[in-house]
Amino acid sequence: MAIPYGRQSISDEDIAAVVETLSTDWLTMGPKVTEFEAAIAQRAGTTDAAAVSSGTAALHAAYAGIGVGKGDEVITSPMTFVATAATAALQGATIRFADVQPDTANIDPAAVEALVSASTRVIAGVDYAGHPVDLDELAVIARSAGAVLLEDAAHSIASTYRGRPVGSIADITTFSFFPTKNLTTAEGGAIVATDDALLRGAREFSKQGLVRDPARLRYPDEGAWHQEVHEFGINYRLPDVLAALGLSQLTRLDAFKARRTAIFERYQAELADLDGLGLPVRRDYVDPMWHLFPVRVKDGRRREVFDYMRANGVLVQVNYIPAYWHPVFEDLGYQRGMCPVAEQFYAEEISLPMFAALSDDDQSRVIDVLRAALA
Repeated sequence: MAIPYGRQSISDEDIAAVVETLSTDWLTMGPKVTEFEAAIAQRAGTTDAAAVSSGTAALHAAYAGIGVGKGDEVITSPMTFVATAATAALQGATIRFADVQPDTANIDPAAVEALVSASTRVIAGVDYAGHPVDLDELAVIARSAGAVLLEDAAHSIASTYRGRPVGSIADITTFSFFPTKNLTTAEGGAIVATDDALLRGAREFSKQGLVRDPARLRYPDEGAWHQEVHEFGINYRLPDVLAALGLSQLTRLDAFKARRTAIFERYQAELADLDGLGLPVRRDYVDPMWHLFPVRVKDGRRREVFDYMRANGVLVQVNYIPAYWHPVFEDLGYQRGMCPVAEQFYAEEISLPMFAALSDDDQSRVIDVLRAALA
């Protein structure tokens, strides 16, 4: 049987939680969403959270909540799924791609600082593979620029940075709960913020812009049914059925982290002697929840090794194509060569299987196949 690079871990308890919710009157917009939001906020070290339908929805709602629009610039990493940049572009922003650090593949604060202008509205760091970005350095740059610091933590729920949980540091943080991520709601995401106004704006956008607070209604005397849209939004709600799955998954989040850490450490120990292979690093001030195990295949052999492993039942992946290489950005005038460190990282990167249910035997098989590929 082939070994995927990522896979969800669904327990009997997860299934029971979903089935129980299916038997209630609330399939969406009900109490499980509220419970899930409270649990995510507690884990992130914030007072509140907004659950949404995907990690992409979380990013889009976050940019909308910030008020990103035409004339604004958003500085972000090219070493990410395209949504980090695309959702800001959809708001009318100009994307400025900052190069990454060669060891972590996280956005380089020095590269960010070099791109800051009077139009910089958001600095969006991405926690590549689960390793948090340099939040303190980026926060200083953002404050100096009068910009918002957004942390795309799609890979890193339950990670910590200098002893603080991811979500409690940046002005606004987004999570993804896609099946390959560190916990899943099938599809889903969440937003947390250290600024209540930013979270309120993001939440309203994710609920079609609907305002129900009597103190904010323009026409408050219409009746108990009345609600208003002051700014356009989109339906990005997460249903109760999926929130129930997320609540169940959260009870195992620490176990997921421990298992992913053990897998990471075994890979590090057993692959350290391989010539022509670069291994991921962990800075001593972070405690990551590892989402990926990205290795770097040297000497131009990435495609050869990738094809060999897949042909032998190890379904490795590449994360990611530099975002501005996508034709949609190419057609806007972005050119290859803008971020040479990121492009070199991409040219060498392969993601080995990394998920909580990866067995010791399957990990041994991954290691053996990689060794054979490099022989």
